[in-house]
Parts: sequence; structure tokens; C-alpha cells
Amino acid sequence: MARRIVLTMLALIGALLVTTVVPLGLITTGRERSSFQQDTMLSARALAGLAEDRLADRPPAGVGAVTRALAQARQAGEQVRLYSASRRVVTGTGGSDAAIPAATLTAALHGRTVVDSRADDRLRVTVPVLGDSSGAVVGAVVLSRSSAELEERVSVLWTWLGAVALAGLAAAAIAAIALGRWVSRPLSSLDAAAQRLGSGALDTRSAAGAGPPEVRRLARNFNGMAGRLESLVHGNRATMADVSHQLRTPLAALRLRLDVLIQDTDPETAEELAGAQDEIARLSHLVDGLLALARAENVLVEPVSIRVDEVLLDRAAAWLPVAEERGVLLRPSCPGPVPAMAGQGHLEQVLDNLLANALDAVPPGGHIEVTAGAGGDGAQVVVADDGPGMTPRQQQMAFRRFASSTPGGAGLGLAIVHRLVTSNGGSAVLSDTPGGGLTVTVTLPAQPPDRARRPGLVSD
Repeated sequence: MARRIVLTMLALIGALLVTTVVPLGLITTGRERSSFQQDTMLSARALAGLAEDRLADRPPAGVGAVTRALAQARQAGEQVRLYSASRRVVTGTGGSDAAIPAATLTAALHGRTVVDSRADDRLRVTVPVLGDSSGAVVGAVVLSRSSAELEERVSVLWTWLGAVALAGLAAAAIAAIALGRWVSRPLSSLDAAAQRLGSGALDTRSAAGAGPPEVRRLARNFNGMAGRLESLVHGNRATMADVSHQLRTPLAALRLRLDVLIQDTDPETAEELAGAQDEIARLSHLVDGLLALARAENVLVEPVSIRVDEVLLDRAAAWLPVAEERGVLLRPSCPGPVPAMAGQGHLEQVLDNLLANALDAVPPGGHIEVTAGAGGDGAQVVVADDGPGMTPRQQQMAFRRFASSTPGGAGLGLAIVHRLVTSNGGSAVLSDTPGGGLTVTVTLPAQPPDRARRPGLVSD
């Protein structure tokens, strides 16, 4: 954003300077050149007026006036030639710059003033000399004047205009940068606060005392939202944890009482009590899952570097006896070292829940394949089975709490997996296994997630 503000302001100020400074320079330069030309023409006509007496053979007044004028012209660096009507050079300062082409002299002798800007920065003006009585052309005066001083003034003018334009552009750049920072810094702080809030730091608040009024109002609204979210989440977590914890003690006591009753009852009653024990075991498993989910949701992730291949082989070895007991073939596969970033022990919990779900779903004689490899910017762990699988609707609901496609399941395993994976900046995706079954693809980043961007300018 700051970059766009700076570039936009510089473009506007630059366009404004171009539309004002350039026309001003062109107009001023044109006036300077026109004034120089008019002054040169006036000087040439004044010399023509003095030269009329000389050409009319009225000495000594004519000769003295022309001589003084030529001396002044020579001192000023100007060159003058006086031509008679017969094209003869009557007098001059002796410079060659006053020599003119025959066509120019002809035009002057016919009464026309000729202005010639030469390539060597000199302006040459040829004017006719008119007789007093008859008004006929009796000669021509050529005045050649250097325009170096004019060009120097024009150069200084453009230099000053360029300096003013650059100064204006620099001032605009400073103002634009200050404005961009004033606007973008609180937005950057708000962005960093949103990143931290999204990563699980629910006590995050954004500074609301800087920037435009709209940004300050946005920061205050964000802080209010964060406060309400913190209260709701903490209340939900506390309630879940407290209820789950309080249920464990009476469930354990009830199981012990049923164990005692089974020992002293007849077989029919014992069978009913065993069914009640199964339900208590299921309820205890559900309570344990709720506690695990509460712990997973209450974790602020500190990613560490892990070896996915080592964790995969370790957890597969731990679950291999269970798979053999149930008649399921568990095959781990990893081509080589696969690094990733995740919270300490999180990948182990993810694999434990996925393998437990797969072993519950796959019938005897089924297969479970666990593979790991590098993919994109991170590591991928794939758990594929050939069990009954899930319908598209079940796959959409699978990561929600208590959504289970397995009879008697608590529906918390995949919810825990999703919470742990996403808190590490990864993702979990369900798909159908070719030939039937369910495939879970877990992706973990190879670098720590960008939880809070560095405060500063917000770029585009």
C-alpha cells in the first residue's frame, strides 16, 4: 500500500510539474529570444539611419556618426558591414561574420529586412538603408551579434526550473513516504495482530492510537472482536475440559461397581452388566477424546524441525502389533529423509489418530499404507486404506467434532488431526483410495509458518 501511495503521489506531482514548468520554460525562452531579436533589429535600424548620411555623401557628420557607431559595435563584439546600392562594401568592423549571401543582399536592397540565425550561435540581421527625400533604398546594413549571452541566460533559466521541479518532486516524495507510513504502519500492525490471533494467541491486541481515523476505528473493532473471541473460546475450552475431567471420576467408579456386581450375579445378569461396561468404556473413550481435543485447541504452536520419515517408521512400528492382531497388513514406506516443521509431538498424535481410525475401519485381511515424501514447499504424509471409505458428504463433515462414519466411533480423531495440522500451518485432505477405501493426505510446511509479519510498510 505504501508503495502505491508513494508512486501515485509522485506521478501526480510529476505530471503537475511537467504541465507547469515545461510551458513556463518554453514561454520564457521564447520571450527571451524574441526580445534579443527585436533588440538586434532595432540596433540594425539605428545603424541604417546613421548610414544614410554616409551613403548620401553628406560628410563629415555622416562619417563621424558611423565611425562612432562602428567603434561601439566593435567593443560590444558585434560585426557590421555597410553596403551601397551597387553592392559595394562601404565600411564595416572588418569581421567576416557580417558577410552575407548575394540573395540576402538582393532582398535587403529591395526593401526587405532579413533575419538569419546562424549555426555558430550568432544572429545576423540585414536591413535596407532608405534615403531621406526619395525613400528609395540606397544601401544595406548587416549586423551580426553573438547569441552566447542569450543561450547562457536560457540555460540558467532551465537549470533553475529543473532544480525547482526536482525540489518539488523530492518534497512530494518525502510527503508521500510519510503519508504512506502513517497509513501503512497501523495496518501492518493490525495485519501482524491478525496473524498472531489466527495462530492461536487469543490475547493478541492491535495498537489503536495511530494512523487515519478509519484505521484506528478498524483496530478498535478488531480488538473488540478479539476480546469476545477470546472469552468465547476460553469459555468453550474450559467447559469442555472441566466437564470431561469431572466425568472421568464417576465413570471410573461406576466401572468398578459393575466389576464387583458381575462377580456375584447370575450369568444372564452378568451379560447385561457386561453390555453396560461396554457402553461405559465407549463413554470413557469419548471423554478421553474430548480432553485430547481440548488440549489440542489450547496449544500455541512452537514449530521445531522434525524428520517425518523417522516419526512415520516409529509410529508404524508401535501400531504394527495391533494391526497383526486384527489381521490387517500395515506397510510403511518412505524413500528417504523428509524434513518438516511442526510442534513437538504433534505429528506423532496425528499419525496415532489416523492409524487408529484406519485400523477400526479396515476389516481383517485389509491393507493400510503409510507413506511420506517431499511435495511442493513441505512434506506430505499419506495414510491410505482399503476399508469401506466415506461418501462425499461424510468426507465434508469428517473434520467436525462427533462426525463419525464408524459405528460406535466418537468422531473426534479426525477433528484432533485437523486442529493439530492446521495449527502448524499445514492441511489435511480426504479422498477416495483407488479401488475403494479412504486416503488421508497431510501436508506440513518445510519452513515455520509466517505467524506475524515484520512491522513496517505493507507492500502490494
